[in-house]
Amino acid sequence: MAEMGLADIHHSAAKLEATSRGYERGLIELAERGFDIIVMDADLAGSSGTGEFRKRYPNRFMDIGLCEQNMIGTAAGLALAGKCVFVTTHGMLAAGKAWDIIRSTICYGTLNVNICGADAGLSAGAAGGSRQSLEDVAVMRTLTGMTVVVPADSMEAKKATIAASRLPGPVYLRLASARVPIVTTDLTPFTMGQAEVYRQGDDVSVLACGVVVYEAMKAARDLEDEGISVRVINCHTVKPLDRAMVSRVAVETGAIVTVEEGASIGGLGGACAEALAQVGRPVPMRIVGIEDRFGESGEHEELLQHFGLTSRGIASAIREVLAMKANGANGVRGETTTSG
Repeated sequence: MAEMGLADIHHSAAKLEATSRGYERGLIELAERGFDIIVMDADLAGSSGTGEFRKRYPNRFMDIGLCEQNMIGTAAGLALAGKCVFVTTHGMLAAGKAWDIIRSTICYGTLNVNICGADAGLSAGAAGGSRQSLEDVAVMRTLTGMTVVVPADSMEAKKATIAASRLPGPVYLRLASARVPIVTTDLTPFTMGQAEVYRQGDDVSVLACGVVVYEAMKAARDLEDEGISVRVINCHTVKPLDRAMVSRVAVETGAIVTVEEGASIGGLGGACAEALAQVGRPVPMRIVGIEDRFGESGEHEELLQHFGLTSRGIASAIREVLAMKANGANGVRGETTTSG
């Protein structure tokens, strides 16, 4: 994997770090390069990845407090004044409480505001289902002009943060506070809107985003012993989706499994199913995600296991879709394989 610019996926060797740390490093690098950015936070600097930026650049940092809607409105004003703005709050609040303001000001005005959803997915852990933003990718994907990015690890989060500053219009960056394995390196390619093949395979394609990219890679490695050749693609940009890549792997492998740490309705799986249906290339498909329910309280790794989002659950979905392929099934299947 060194040739592909990827890190060691063996759990014992993998370095663990929250994706929010990469976000913080990206913000600091932008400031050091002289980019005219403003960072805003909703009283989360201690955990969201903006604390160090606040210490180094206090004149470029604004803590709005627990007023997410006011923060979005203020960010819109700063963007209209020519600033590149990054705002940070819980993913659940960005996609929920502040959604209507994001729609009517940021998106309607096509403003250069980057919205970072912290503690997204199951990473809120012990905070439980009320704070775990499982629907945020699906909800933000519906907004006109919104780019939605789900970094696989802290290295990719840094690249995504820097790329977002150069992209006109709004961006939603989905960040995890839990420490997760690093699968990429400085050499791993990252281009907004372009999916990357992390592992070649001929039998089935696994398209994943976020912290479960690691689990998809691990599942592919484990299935080698069964003679199953799995192609793994990192779809870090859920919107705009790399439809050319999705269509190509559907044709070349004839079966698809999507994996995401969030709702199985309307997220990456839904986006891929839409893309395949619209180009007339439906193939046997499984969507691995969290099926129409809220999260639960627990440690991040425990929750991944509980909801079937580990390599074992992904491998099970791969076997199921390969059985469909062998039986001549033709059509996109929307069922998930989660145990929750």
